[in-house]
Amino acid sequence: MDIKKMAIGGSPFLFALTTGSVFITEAQQTHHEESASESQQDTCFRQDAGHICSTHAHIQQARIMVVAISDAAATRRIVAQAPGRRLIFTPGQAKTLLCAGYALPDAAELARLRARIKAAGWPATDGPTPLFSDAVTVTDPDGNCFSFGLPLAAAVAGDGVTGAWPARLQHVVLASRDPARIVRFFIDVLGFTLSDDVLDGEGDVRASFLRCSHEHHSFAVFKARQDRLDHHCYETTDWNMIRDWCDHVAGLNIRLQWGPGRHGPGNNLFMFVHDPDGNWVEISADLEIVDHQRPVGQWPHVERTLNIWGQGLLRS
Repeated sequence: MDIKKMAIGGSPFLFALTTGSVFITEAQQTHHEESASESQQDTCFRQDAGHICSTHAHIQQARIMVVAISDAAATRRIVAQAPGRRLIFTPGQAKTLLCAGYALPDAAELARLRARIKAAGWPATDGPTPLFSDAVTVTDPDGNCFSFGLPLAAAVAGDGVTGAWPARLQHVVLASRDPARIVRFFIDVLGFTLSDDVLDGEGDVRASFLRCSHEHHSFAVFKARQDRLDHHCYETTDWNMIRDWCDHVAGLNIRLQWGPGRHGPGNNLFMFVHDPDGNWVEISADLEIVDHQRPVGQWPHVERTLNIWGQGLLRS
């Protein structure tokens, strides 16, 4: 199946964190209708942000559309959107993933995924969500929430906003004390495909990159001392746009934390910044496009794997 990714929440991002953010990526995704009481509590605004793109694997046509990030400073839900992305911020513990959503192309694909999850014996919840008219929602072994569903019929996310730069939500990355369980869940239960592993000197896996479409990865997990969100990423168009994003954040007095550089796995250009809660946010370009039959790659756990051009931040 080919999952079309939705976005994940965060500041200018499409995914939800416990610090108060959830977002949708994907130009097809749009704002859903809310009750009058709910809309009175929400603050909607537009801003430049990124969004997630698609990848290829056993799941067909799924796009990550929403990720939720939590913001301890948030006192109400805030919805922000621009073309191809939406963020919903909600109160919660900082640097925690609330939920990531993947948009499926049609009801038949949703039915296939439901059947797959049921056959795997994995608990799931069916029904509408704030993002989907119908969805199946599961929790991974670390307790992270993932929804897969049919986007609510509404205007294109961010429709009417002009001047927003291209940056679709492309992937979300977690850290885990037991990443092997997470990898098996995404492969065996959800049908993702393993693209690359990063191995240490003893042959232990320190990071894994998985895909659900033709792009190298739409999800990854690092081995770490605690279970947490690592980062989420927006894919822009090319090297020149990476430069322009760097100039843009510099103009806002936001310091680059890492990059520009080029990753080994995925071969993508990148730069990283921190949002106000300290969440890593990546802007990327030129992510590797892979054939579904591509063999799994292996990379050494060294700095050059994370950044072929220079300094690599070994977070595992």
